Amino acid sequence: EMFMMRFQLFKMVKDMPKLECPFKRIENEKKEYIVIPEIVEGYEWVFEDDSVMAIEKLHGTNVSIVIENGAVSSIWNRTERIIPFVTKGKHFIVEGLLESFKRGYLDLLGDGQHFGELIGPKVNGNPYKLKEHLWIPFETFCQKHLKYKSWGKYPKDFKTISDWFQFDLIPLYACMVQGEEGRKNGFVEGIVFTHPDGRYAKLRRDMFSWFTGNRHNDGINDVTI
Repeated sequence: EMFMMRFQLFKMVKDMPKLECPFKRIENEKKEYIVIPEIVEGYEWVFEDDSVMAIEKLHGTNVSIVIENGAVSSIWNRTERIIPFVTKGKHFIVEGLLESFKRGYLDLLGDGQHFGELIGPKVNGNPYKLKEHLWIPFETFCQKHLKYKSWGKYPKDFKTISDWFQFDLIPLYACMVQGEEGRKNGFVEGIVFTHPDGRYAKLRRDMFSWFTGNRHNDGINDVTI
C-alpha cells in the first residue's frame, strides 16, 4: 500500500509550468527573437489585473521538492529525480537544499510539490557571486523578498516597461547579497509575473531590441523559467 501511494505521488510530480512572454516576439535581422509592442492574446491580465505581482526572475536551474508529512521525500531537477548518493554530477543541488533548510527557507512549505531556483557557483556562471549553492523557493521567499513594489505605480505600456527594464530595474537579490555593489553592478535577468490564480508569465531584459549582451538561445516558444 505504501509503495502504491508513493507511486501515485511520483505520477503527480510535474515540471515547472511553461512560462510565456506576454508581449509578441518576432525574429529580427540578426535571427534574434525580440519583443514588440503587442500583447499576446490571453495575457492581458499581466497589465490589467492589479493583483498581479512582478517578481525578480532568478537565473538558476529549476528544482522542485516534494514534501510528505512535513519532510522532503524527493528532489527534482525539472523532470529528473535527484537521489543523494546515486545521482552523479548534481550533488550541488542537494547542498543547496541543505543550505536552504539551514536558513529556514523550507519552514513555511506544507505537503506537496514546491518549485524554486537553485543558484550558486556551478549554476549559469554564478551571476550572484555566491560562495555556496542555495535553493530559493518561489512561492515564499521570492514572493516576499523579490517583489517589485513599484509595479503598478507607473503606466504599463510597452515604452514605459522597456525603459524600466533598460535603466531602472533594480537587481533585488544582488542587493540582498552584495549590498551597494549589488545595486550598482548586480545581475538582474528579468521578471516573472504571477497571478493569485496560478497563472505565470515572464519577461527578460534580453528579449528587448536594445539589449546588447548574450541572449538566451530559446526562440519564441521558450519553456524554461
